[in-house]
Amino acid sequence: MNGSNGEERVVHEVAMVVPKRALEEEGDCVEFLVTELKKRGMVVDRVVGLADEFLKVAAPLETLGNAAEELHIRKPTRLGIDLPFEMQGSEAFIRQPDGSLFSWFERFRCYQHLIYGIVNCSGYDVTLKLDGREFCWVAGESLLRRLESEGVIKQMFPLHDEFKRKELLQTWALNWWNFTNQPIDQIYSYFGAKIGVYFSFLGMYTQWLIFPALLGFIVQMVDFGSLQFLALPIFFVSTILWAALFLQFWKRKNAALLARWQINCLVGPSQGYRFLGMEWSSLPFPKELIKNLGNERSKEKEAYQRYEWFAYRKRFRNDVLVIMSIICLQLPFELAYAHIFEIITSDIIKYVLTAIYLLIIQYLTRLGGKVSVKLINREINESVEYRANSLIYKVFGLYFMQTYIGIFYHVLLHRNFMTLRQVLIQRLIISQVFWTLMDGSLPYLKYSYRKYRARTKKKMEDGSSTGKIQIASRVEKEYFKPTYSASIGVELEDGLFDDSLELALQFGMIMMFACAFPLAFALAAVSNVMEIRTNALKLLVTLRRPLPRAAATIGAWLNIWQFLVVMSICTNSVLLVCLYDQEGKWKIEPGLAAILIMEHVLLLLKFGLSRLVPEEPAWVRASRVKNVTQAQDMYCKQLLRSISGELASLTKPEQEQQQDYERF
Repeated sequence: MNGSNGEERVVHEVAMVVPKRALEEEGDCVEFLVTELKKRGMVVDRVVGLADEFLKVAAPLETLGNAAEELHIRKPTRLGIDLPFEMQGSEAFIRQPDGSLFSWFERFRCYQHLIYGIVNCSGYDVTLKLDGREFCWVAGESLLRRLESEGVIKQMFPLHDEFKRKELLQTWALNWWNFTNQPIDQIYSYFGAKIGVYFSFLGMYTQWLIFPALLGFIVQMVDFGSLQFLALPIFFVSTILWAALFLQFWKRKNAALLARWQINCLVGPSQGYRFLGMEWSSLPFPKELIKNLGNERSKEKEAYQRYEWFAYRKRFRNDVLVIMSIICLQLPFELAYAHIFEIITSDIIKYVLTAIYLLIIQYLTRLGGKVSVKLINREINESVEYRANSLIYKVFGLYFMQTYIGIFYHVLLHRNFMTLRQVLIQRLIISQVFWTLMDGSLPYLKYSYRKYRARTKKKMEDGSSTGKIQIASRVEKEYFKPTYSASIGVELEDGLFDDSLELALQFGMIMMFACAFPLAFALAAVSNVMEIRTNALKLLVTLRRPLPRAAATIGAWLNIWQFLVVMSICTNSVLLVCLYDQEGKWKIEPGLAAILIMEHVLLLLKFGLSRLVPEEPAWVRASRVKNVTQAQDMYCKQLLRSISGELASLTKPEQEQQQDYERF
């Protein structure tokens, strides 16, 4: 269901894949499933494909509202208070930017609750059939779980809304004239908060790149004569201040986005996320600790502390394993590549060597990612988001070593800035081409191959070798498209992991070696403009509609970007030292001392700006304080009135306010 301005539009948003039946029989499990779905208030459309049958499911507003009420989804009201949703008081709840009552994340939760909530409440087993095969649906069991275990339900996936998809294609993916301007509210409404926040971050980053790109172009192309020795230090200081300010202003924009989208996301230093009525802040403590809660305070405290440090020890052990693997296994490989690159004289061979190297490290990183997932599954993390962040840190460590160790080799050992600049150009160009091919070509090739296999299988079944078999239904085309998944592990991260990783590696490349190649910022700006459109086309055309993720920030990636800014202060200081001390004597002369002092000053400025610039706008802070105060006042008044029983003595305005509150 999607609606705008109070108008309801029923849209099939979920599809289930079931096998074609050879014969219709009494007790057919697919017919039984369709009947049960309709009993739950859903609209089901059946489509027959080449090899399978598809059940397209839609839920009217009333059905979604009842499901949201059963799930106790908390939503913001017009009074500024988050309350559990009630269908009778739906007009009191704030609608989404597109006019619909529920966000995509909330709607998908409702669909899952409705579909998986079909339970056998008859008190006896029910016999179901499929092509002569019988199996039992036992009492108290979920019907969909049973059908999935029997292989009847092959897949369940979200469907694109054709009306909104075409609208986003025109206003976003194919609208090249807007460059970095994007319909962020529409992206959020269609894909969810996580993808909306990512593209908002990408657009803001690309806009902010214009300043260092122009400054880098001037530094690279203009000869300043006797003042040339000051050009790189000034550029270095400007880029560091630019990066620190960008990250602080991004925090402000992220807070403004969440306030505009009415997302209540409270994050504490050691808490999980409170997001859309779900609480993830509790640690997975053993059941025996929960049972003994409050019996003996001293023993209880000792048990929790022991369990807490046990969890920290397991995470520390896994981190040490990953770091030692990088040092012992990956470091020699990276140094060997850097040394071979240095001794080769042919530029063509260097490009070929870099391409082969990128293919090899892709395989090694995927292997490392799978190992990291297994290690994380043995850790004790507070929430799914904490587990995902732990995976991001570990895999980024692998990529950090792969991407930058060879460049550090050229800087510290050979001090050959021409070779270093050549390496940076090759990495930026080849990486951009590689990621573009991976984003655009690979999903399309997978889609084409799956269609080819389905057509070939259909021809073999029909015994026909001539004639072209057409795939007419859109739902079957969606089924053949690949999912938006990460290359390292579908369990914790979606495809945004690869996109965010690509962006972080680019940022590290242009920042950490800014003094060696100032023009890299201009190349990054052009690359990001293309990245916005190619990613948009990938999401809207070549991939299935992504599953909504419960995340309202860029998470661990913000900490990684902060780390890269600190690293860039150190690496650019080393580059300036190498330029100043060409003889390699490393003496603390006035020039080197000035660089050392500048490094410490920039570190202080970087951390100082994070305190000087507030992380959220004043209007967001004021709105939050107002809502909290209003909620406290209303709850306190309600509590006092229920205790005293003096409701009859209320004034007329207070009675109206009380009636509004009770209506919720």
